[in-house]
This record gives sequence, C-alpha cells and structure tokens, in this order.
Amino acid sequence: MQQARFRGFIPRRYEILLFSFLLSMFMSFLVSGVSTMRTIGISDDLPLTWARNFVSSWVVAFPAVMIVAPVVRRLVKRLLIEEV
Repeated sequence: MQQARFRGFIPRRYEILLFSFLLSMFMSFLVSGVSTMRTIGISDDLPLTWARNFVSSWVVAFPAVMIVAPVVRRLVKRLLIEEV
C-alpha cells in the first residue's frame, strides 16, 4: 500500500512570508516560555502570563525576522568558502 503524501496548499510565492511567520512564532513561543518560567516560576498564572508574553514578543519578532533574515542569508553567503 502506498503512503499518502501531504501536499501543500499555500502558493510558493509566499515562501518567505510563511518562513518568517513560522520561525518567529516558534522562537517567540519557546523564548517567551523560558523567560516567563524563569521570572514567575511554575504557578497557576503561568499559562495566561506565557500567552500574553508570547503575543507581545511575536508582534516584534515577526517583522524583525522579515527584515533580518535576508541580511543574515547574505552574511552567511559571504562567510562560506566556495568548495571546489
């Protein structure tokens, strides 16, 4: 039996936007979670406080990734040695 393959549904022209959206979302979720737990510890307020912190950090992270990612890609290309 052949395994079904997932086929995307978002046009390729949105690749950079989708990359920035997902990267900023995952990173904001993780970083806000770590910083929230370090600040207030594990408590009953943790989920709601984490959610608030995640949203406020993601609002900054998403446009930042849109601006910084192309700069980082160019920097990485300059730092790499061409292999022969």
